[in-house]
Formats: sequence, structure tokens, C-alpha cells
Amino acid sequence: MEKYLYLGVLIFALSYPLAQSFEHRIRYVSQWKFLFPGMGLTATFFILWDVWFTHLGVWEFNSTYVLGIFWLGLPLEEWLFFFIVPFSSVFIYEVLIYFFPKDYFLSFGKSFVWILVPFLLLMAVLHLDKWYTSVNFFVGACTLAIHYFVFKEKYLGRFIFAYLVHLIPLMICNGILTGGLTDEPVVIYNNTENLGIRIWTVPIEDLVYSMILFLMNISFLERFRSTKQFDLKAVK
Repeated sequence: MEKYLYLGVLIFALSYPLAQSFEHRIRYVSQWKFLFPGMGLTATFFILWDVWFTHLGVWEFNSTYVLGIFWLGLPLEEWLFFFIVPFSSVFIYEVLIYFFPKDYFLSFGKSFVWILVPFLLLMAVLHLDKWYTSVNFFVGACTLAIHYFVFKEKYLGRFIFAYLVHLIPLMICNGILTGGLTDEPVVIYNNTENLGIRIWTVPIEDLVYSMILFLMNISFLERFRSTKQFDLKAVK
């Protein structure tokens, strides 16, 4: 049964959002046509990144806890990760928009970018000897900057709210994958390539990595939604 651990974590992450996708108030299913194209683009970027880092030895996967189906050095579960986790994270984003119509974090959006982007860039430069830290923080800064350049503060407040909420399931799932419940982790990090700072068993870099994955999917989602709305207005 150990080989089903990673798959089990993914099924746990997917189960509730998928089951509630057809719920009559939120109707998450109605947003799939805007979500899936961006999810595919984001997954492509992250899979290439993942293949590269696996090749460099930044991390590896414990064969004890995966099904044993590998492609380009990644287990099947890792490929699924980049579709299931964004699907479930964007579900949180959509649910919070419905139940909290007021954007409580709107005023923090600009400060969030102007503080975090320079900080991430500085950390990336200071830790060029650590692949995960430097690349992750640099990509995080670029992702935030590009989102702000395209959308300004329009979606940042809602993203911040959703990101903070999503940290709860993230820590549970990532905690399991990084050895929180087992003798050995599912994903084994090379600690010479990160800062060595962990929350429970989760490397601090994973919080930025997850932010990038989440924000890229939100950016594509909102871009495709706004384009569709524009097209409909033009037709009318």
C-alpha cells in the first residue's frame, strides 16, 4: 500500500473540489473552459522546470511511495500534481469570491508586489549557489511583476486571500510528501540546493513555488475570462 501514498495525497486534494464543481451556487464547472487552457500552459512550464531540477539533483522521488510509472525522470504522480493542485487551488479562489464578495485584501495588493518582488530578487542574488532558492525566488519575482504589469491590483487582493487560505491544505499535503508521516519523504530534497529552513517538514521555498503555480493559473484564468467577456460584448 505504500506505493499509493503520493497518489492518495493527490486524490485527497482533488476529491472535494471535484465533487463540489457542480454545486449550483458556485458552478465551478462553468469556469473550466477558462481554467484548463491556462492550466495546460502552466503545467508545461512547471514540468520542464521539474525535469530540469530532477536532472540536476535538486530533488528526487522515493520509489517506495509512487506507482513506479516514470517519464522523463518524473513519476506519474508528479505529472498529475501540476493539474490537480491548481484545479483545487483555483476552486478555493472561486469559492472565496462567491462567499466574500468584498475584496478585503484589495488595498494590500500594490504593497504586496512592491515589497515581495525586491525581496525575492535580493534573495535570489544572495543565494546563487543554491538552485532551488535562486531560481524559485527569481521566477516568483518575475511572475508577480508580470501579473502586476498586466492586471495592476485588480485580482491581487483576491489572490492573496485565496493564497493564505490554500496554505492550510498545502501544508497538510506537502507535509505528508516531505516526510511528515513517514520514515522517508516521498519527495527528497537536496538540502545543499535550498536554505534548509523548514516549516514542519516543508522547505520554505515551497511556499514561493506554490505561489508561482497558483498565481500563474489565476493570471491565465482571469485573462481568458476577460477576453471571453470582451468578445461577447463585441458580438452584442
